[in-house]
Amino acid sequence: METCDPETIGVAAGLVRVSFLVQGIYARAAGRHGLTPAQARLLCILLDAPRGMAELAGLLGVEKAGLTGLVDRVEHRGFVRRTAVPGDRRVLQPTLTPAGRRVAGAFHGEVTGELTALVADMSPVDQERFRCALARIVQVHDVPAVFATVEPGDAATRAGGA
Repeated sequence: METCDPETIGVAAGLVRVSFLVQGIYARAAGRHGLTPAQARLLCILLDAPRGMAELAGLLGVEKAGLTGLVDRVEHRGFVRRTAVPGDRRVLQPTLTPAGRRVAGAFHGEVTGELTALVADMSPVDQERFRCALARIVQVHDVPAVFATVEPGDAATRAGGA
């Protein structure tokens, strides 16, 4: 790997440019799976467990009315169903269907592979340092886990899950 000159890019510019790169990968992968980026984000959040509408709205940064429309669209496509919350049958929460779990798992696996490839030319030590820096940033800023943490081989397991 070539050496890095930290003077070639500032932290802010680097983070913004990497953000554009990541969002581009995310959007293109969503399109290949017939999803919008917002639909892909919703399905990935639901991979771990169903979530309430208020929590989802906060995680996605949308108003509840906007979330309702988003959930309606993925429900119409058969990717989620609204299920009663245990202990409060009046409240419904979106839950992945088997089809939703398959598409979310496939999308997640594809994005994980593409993002992991971005650091493939780094040495193992640099990759570990990069992961540690990322972990520190998300911990310090209390960033919610909106993209499940799985190893690349686990994505296929998720895709075929119940």
